[in-house]
Amino acid sequence: MEPEPGSGPPQPWRWLASLVAALLFAGLCQSSPAGARAAAIGIHDAWIRWLPAGIPAGGYLTLRNDGDRAAVLTGVSSPDYTDISLHRSVTRGGVAAMEPVAQIVVPAHQSLQFAAGGYHLMLSHPTRAVRPGDEVRIDFHFSDGTIAGAGFEVRAPDASGGPR
Repeated sequence: MEPEPGSGPPQPWRWLASLVAALLFAGLCQSSPAGARAAAIGIHDAWIRWLPAGIPAGGYLTLRNDGDRAAVLTGVSSPDYTDISLHRSVTRGGVAAMEPVAQIVVPAHQSLQFAAGGYHLMLSHPTRAVRPGDEVRIDFHFSDGTIAGAGFEVRAPDASGGPR
């Protein structure tokens, strides 16, 4: 009696193809929530106040969380700056100061404004000559693995906030 075609011992490539297909499917299933979360994060009115002579620049924006859970911002990155940190301006005992913060929570269905005198980005050590009129890409990293990015317009030192 002859075995039916395809009923012989499994071929190594068939096993490998099945494994690859299963891993790809699992990866797609796991990446969907992060993709949905990225769509829930909006970055609006993004701009950088450029300062001369290598002085660190300030980044300002409105961060909108349209998701059903709080979003925890844990860091930022850009190919145009080697160091970007989250900061806030505070006044203690009548003395104004800026201090770094490790994370910022944006409640569900709310916006948080990054502005002079409050939360802002501190950008230092540009990787290229950055000047007013340029655009700088900045990515925002959240505790759940979501990354949301936007282009920031570079403005002169005397510029004010808001859309142009």
